[in-house]
Amino acid sequence: MPDQHVLSVGDPAYPPMLAELADRPARLMVKGDASVLAMPSIAIVGSRNPTRGGERNAYDFARHIADLGFVIVSGLATGIDAAAHRGAIDAGGLTVAFLGSGIDVIYPARNADLAAAIVDNGALVSEYPLGATPRRGYFPARNRLISGLTLGTLVVEAARRSGSLITARLAAEQGREVFALPGSIHNPMARGCHRLIRDGAKLVESADD
Repeated sequence: MPDQHVLSVGDPAYPPMLAELADRPARLMVKGDASVLAMPSIAIVGSRNPTRGGERNAYDFARHIADLGFVIVSGLATGIDAAAHRGAIDAGGLTVAFLGSGIDVIYPARNADLAAAIVDNGALVSEYPLGATPRRGYFPARNRLISGLTLGTLVVEAARRSGSLITARLAAEQGREVFALPGSIHNPMARGCHRLIRDGAKLVESADD
């Protein structure tokens, strides 16, 4: 049975990056290895309905960045999030998923096997109690934790009204780096990234960037 932990503000094991936030959770529920929350990490987020190329980019970037020793952080959603988690795991690296539900309620259910793999190679984390079911408002709130835990957020593919842009905005407000992968002008999933680049995000063409 994987370890489950409750980390409270003031606890030495509470993630130091999150402890800096004014709106940090008073308590975090963690399933897996809580120590990964103190390691240097990068968030990779994007569309739930990416192009095949976008999904491959998320996987490849996560794999390369994890191989460099960074923890890959995302939100367990379908699409870019799932590809990023898988890339980190396949690199033999570590990954963290922040949930918009309790750590015992996997959403979407199709990612149950992936969630189990994340527990074995990092941790599932939530500010919500055990048994909490997903709610619309939980997901924007958890985005501040994805960005807040990390040194920077990379947006791989995002439409103009993507939730990933919320994560990027929060990262900037939190003083974290924001990176965006450009795409074709004909790809609607690239428009959010292009908007971020216009607004000052760092344009990324390779994982080395």
